[in-house]
Amino acid sequence: MDMGTANQSHQEWLKEMEAASRAKQTSFIDGISAKLRRPMVTEPPRHPFRGAPDFWNAYEWGEQERIDRFTANFLSVGGHVERLATMEDAQRFITDKANELSAKYIVRQNQPELEALNLEGALPDAQVSVWNSDPEQFWKARAAEADIGVVIADYAAAYTGSITVLSSKDKGRSVSLLPTVLMAIIPVERLKTRLGEIMVHFDEGGRASLPAGIHFISGPSRSADIENDLTIGVHGPGVVYALIVG
Repeated sequence: MDMGTANQSHQEWLKEMEAASRAKQTSFIDGISAKLRRPMVTEPPRHPFRGAPDFWNAYEWGEQERIDRFTANFLSVGGHVERLATMEDAQRFITDKANELSAKYIVRQNQPELEALNLEGALPDAQVSVWNSDPEQFWKARAAEADIGVVIADYAAAYTGSITVLSSKDKGRSVSLLPTVLMAIIPVERLKTRLGEIMVHFDEGGRASLPAGIHFISGPSRSADIENDLTIGVHGPGVVYALIVG
């Protein structure tokens, strides 16, 4: 048998196998349809509605209710919330907690708002490192060794009690994922009612402007096995403070 004939025979065999498979598939579905006493669906169902309904897009709480709802939701999953008036108050809170915990190593995002806190000067007995400020450092390892990570939230959602942290070269995701304790500063104007108010920014920016990572933090790390044996802090910070400032 020459190669052309062999190839033709192979193609015919494949067609026969496909036809037999489709026949079995049709027979199986027909059997289900008969038991349900209705014909097999041959066209995809219509989807007349897309996205959130108008009433939900218009749903919004006032500032104090956003703060109260976020606080209740964050506390309910084991997080901690502090309401602070100024960034100076945030600095005092972080330094007091660092001293209370005898923290020796702190890593923070490389952001102007965090630079203004001057944690380096306020914590002379601790090493404070700024993410990606030294190209020779192994930053993931440094973050994993840190007692405290300090980030500033890009957004937060009161309805779900979630903090949104974006990652970039100056805002490594490891700062919020690897230290033992996380301090997340939330400027009050970034605290929204719904997640939809946050997600719309990514839609408007388009795929080209999406950040390297979008992380939603709803309390401390929680892990459970198949028997629902819950453990805190296995795959991330076991203690998370949300500092609502402003």
